This record gives sequence, C-alpha cells and structure tokens, in this order.
Amino acid sequence: MRSLRDFAAGVGFFLQGFGWVSRHPRWWLFGLIPALIAFVLYVAALIFLGTNAGDLAAFMTPFADSWSWREVFRGVVAFAIVLGGLAVAVVTFTAVTLVIGEPFYERLSSAVDVLEHEDDQPWWRTLPRSIRDSLITLCYVLAFTIPLFFLGFVPVVGQTVVPVLGALVSGFFLTVELTTLAMERRGMARKQRFGLLRAHKASALGFGVAIFLLFLVPLAAVIAMPAAVAGAALYTRTHLTPSSSPPPS
Repeated sequence: MRSLRDFAAGVGFFLQGFGWVSRHPRWWLFGLIPALIAFVLYVAALIFLGTNAGDLAAFMTPFADSWSWREVFRGVVAFAIVLGGLAVAVVTFTAVTLVIGEPFYERLSSAVDVLEHEDDQPWWRTLPRSIRDSLITLCYVLAFTIPLFFLGFVPVVGQTVVPVLGALVSGFFLTVELTTLAMERRGMARKQRFGLLRAHKASALGFGVAIFLLFLVPLAAVIAMPAAVAGAALYTRTHLTPSSSPPPS
C-alpha cells in the first residue's frame, strides 16, 4: 500500500512541475529551446529509420530468404525495429536534450530549487561528466531493453508483460537523468544518485513512468520537458533530500 502511495506521489511531482512552469511562463519558453533542437534531430533520425526499416529487416534475417512467407515475417521485424527505435528515442531524448541544453536547464533547476550552498562548477567541467554519465545510463537501459525487445516476439507475454516492464525500466532511467542536475548541485556523484533513487524506487517509478507515457505522444516531449526538469528539482528537494534543502519559497 505504501508503494502505491509513493508511486502516486512521484506522479504528483511531475504535475507540480507543470504547475511551476505555468506560473513562470518565461522559464517554460526558456526551457523549450534545447527541447526543440533535440526534437528536430530525433524526427530526422526516426524518419531515416522508418524508410530503411525494410532493408534493415532483410539484412538481419538472411535465414528467411527461402521462406514463402518471408515478406510477412520481415514486415513484422521491420515494425518491431521501428517500435524499438521509438522506445529508445523516448528514453534517450531526455539525456540528449539535457546534454544539449545543460546551461539552460541548470538555470531552470536553480530557479526552482534555490540552495544556499551548492557545488557550482563551470560548464566545461560538467559537460564531459554529463556525457559520460548519460552514456553509462544508456548502457544500463540497453541491457534491459534489448532482452525485452526479443521477448516482445513471444506470444501473449510480448503484448502484455513486456510493455509494462519496458515502461517501468524506461521510467526509472528517465528519473535518473532528470534528477541529475538537482543532485549534482548538491555534490552527489553518480553512484550516490543511483543509490538514493533505488532507495525511493516506487516514487522514482511514478515520476518517470508518468513522463515516459506522456513523451510517447508526438510533440508532448518538447512541451513537457521544462515541466519535467522543474518537477525533478521539486522531487529532489522535497522528497529525496529534504534534510539538505531550504523550505520552499
């Protein structure tokens, strides 16, 4: 029962992020800039993947050349490739957008989560660390999503259990990425951040799964990205590290 309450609390922090940016529209517009840049790049990549999915499916299934129903089989594989690309895009969109817009989102996070003392470092020092941490997180994501991709071909399980597990995995790692800014401002390293989120797994899942599902809607990721950053700052301040945070202004 407590896990359900914590999960709902995580969803609530995302909604609080929307409330914050709605009261501060200037910051919402400010946070849209890197999200729009990343969105254009991802649309171009997904269009390229979609137009070449058939050729890629044929390349991946040479064993089916002699099958009478190879076109149907390869059509299913091509569809799965596009779905897999879309899922990876949803998961990595946040990381790429945060890397592109780190100076933007650092200022947004600082406006939401005001600290008396913070670990303030120049961008040229934090950017390589952010890229490295994002790549490590991506490796974790792939370690889960690749097996889930192949399990998706299993009848019944692939259409019921796998999508739920995929949403949970993607949601958790979205929370990892989004809370990085607020936690790094507190001087927390990657292992500390992971440990803290694992200790608050239910709320981390609630926060991230809500974002993951919304990001599946076209253009929603762009519009909601500033709210996700604001919500992550509120989540970190009031739920993950309340003892080290000042009271809300």
